[in-house]
Amino acid sequence: MKQTTKDWFIAAEDDLLAAKKLVDEDRLTNVVAFHCQQCLEKCFKAIIEEQGLPSIKSHDLLRLQQNAKIRLSESEIILLTIINEVYIDARYPGDLGLLPHGKPTKEEVKTFIEFCDALFLKGRVQIGY
Repeated sequence: MKQTTKDWFIAAEDDLLAAKKLVDEDRLTNVVAFHCQQCLEKCFKAIIEEQGLPSIKSHDLLRLQQNAKIRLSESEIILLTIINEVYIDARYPGDLGLLPHGKPTKEEVKTFIEFCDALFLKGRVQIGY
């Protein structure tokens, strides 16, 4: 396995750990959602790297998922689409981690974390890490 792949997975795991540590803080659900988005982005980039595909300078989870060739169910695609909405340009910190309807609920971010856990494992299994 390439060192860059490992580095991407370590960074993804750091975001997942941060999300898990913050999930019980009602005020920080937006930050948890952002860490979940970042975790998935880094997982997909790790897989793309390991497969020797051209790197993609994108934060679009749907595009990255397709390029990483990770198969998802219809319900997983819907959840990925929702999490994809939380990414914003860092120039707008007031909107960090918000969904189109506003701040995510604790239940939503708990679902995001479960999904990230599953995709993190799926990605690692796909490349044998």
